[in-house]
Amino acid sequence: MEISYYILIFTFLYLLKNHFLRKFQNLPPSPFISLPIIGHLYLLKKKPLHKTLANISEKHGPLLYLRFGSRPVLVVSSPSLAEECLTKNDVVFANRVRLLAGKHLGYNYTSLVWASYGQHWRNLRRIATHEILSTQRVQMFADIRRNEVRALLQRLLRWKTSGGDANTNMVDMKAAFFEMTLNILMMMIAGKRYYGDSAGKLEESRRFKEIVIETFQVSGATNIGDFVPLLKWIGVNKLETKVKVLQAKRDKFIQQLIEEHKNRRKGSSLEQKNNTMIDVLLSLQDSEPDYYTDEVIKGM
Repeated sequence: MEISYYILIFTFLYLLKNHFLRKFQNLPPSPFISLPIIGHLYLLKKKPLHKTLANISEKHGPLLYLRFGSRPVLVVSSPSLAEECLTKNDVVFANRVRLLAGKHLGYNYTSLVWASYGQHWRNLRRIATHEILSTQRVQMFADIRRNEVRALLQRLLRWKTSGGDANTNMVDMKAAFFEMTLNILMMMIAGKRYYGDSAGKLEESRRFKEIVIETFQVSGATNIGDFVPLLKWIGVNKLETKVKVLQAKRDKFIQQLIEEHKNRRKGSSLEQKNNTMIDVLLSLQDSEPDYYTDEVIKGM
């Protein structure tokens, strides 16, 4: 009998919130019924998501209000309305929704990508704009990009001149470009090459590549617990365990790079101390150690 009372109370509160109170919230139209717990997630049967939302917008208008589980979703499919949201009311929509990836991979939503709009985010953005990715800094790294492209072309040329059979010795260009990109990133971040001639430690390069691939996979995965917290509370969500393991590996790897740079910087000249992005951030740490902690550096 008690269960019946609980169901009755839950139904009453749900109807009160989603049907009666909505009249006073001035929300955009919602042409579909929002089901308890899952909301409008039942509409997302087909993939990809953007095509499903585009089809819904074509039928029901350029501005819609949906609920994905417990998350309110505003579907905007008109250029003028998008400008209204992202230009005239950009501060209102500045914060990213708090998802599982931001909690763990974003150091509890404190990294540049996941931080809420405010003084901390503005400071991180200033560092990225003026210190790490300034025009002068990007120009300083031009030789790195040029050398890595040249190294890739030389590898392809050696394969060609060695008389390889195109039918039996095919070149995996996707892997070649991926490794070139990783080399450019690591040379800019830490001054290390992991692939090709004069490559660094094999085990370290394997760990780095594994971390990058897993990060892309986890970031692109749909976590149902982000939309239906009930499933997370009862332990259905297995993705969080995978993300925690990945973050432990990421944190350990980046911390090792930071410690290597700290040891190398002892006794180095000022010019040598600012060769990489980690060097630049450690220089800021020297000036303001209380703010530029290792965690802030790793979050950048």
